[in-house]
Amino acid sequence: MTYLIDSSIWLERMLEQERTGEVRDFLNRVPDHRLALTDFAFYSICLISLGADAKETLETFIQDTFVNGQVARLSIAPGNVSQVLTAMQRFGLDFDDGYQYVAAEQHDLDLVSFDEDFDDTERGRLTPEQVLQRLDENQQLDDEK
Repeated sequence: MTYLIDSSIWLERMLEQERTGEVRDFLNRVPDHRLALTDFAFYSICLISLGADAKETLETFIQDTFVNGQVARLSIAPGNVSQVLTAMQRFGLDFDDGYQYVAAEQHDLDLVSFDEDFDDTERGRLTPEQVLQRLDENQQLDDEK
């Protein structure tokens, strides 16, 4: 795994919001076995999708991501929630962002999100566009060898 994908990324694509093309390109280029999301993000996606009357979209997401795909689902053990609380206090995050941050930290993953709250953390965040730029730069380096 390489990237922990925040719910903002998945929802952008599922609900066809402003940056859906950027997310589509990202998901098309990064192999799904290099992607993860937390159980917290998964259930948030479920709740938001159902609230947006997007049940079929949610079912497609589950099928593509977990049944046919290889996206990993990560959890934080209840005994480690204190780390989430520490991250919340340290960086001024709310609970869901603290959860994502600690999961990325525990698994040494790059956090991909549109949420700017992560910008003030030690780990920071990447947007899908930034990941694609890195992939292009690495490809250019490989081509020059």
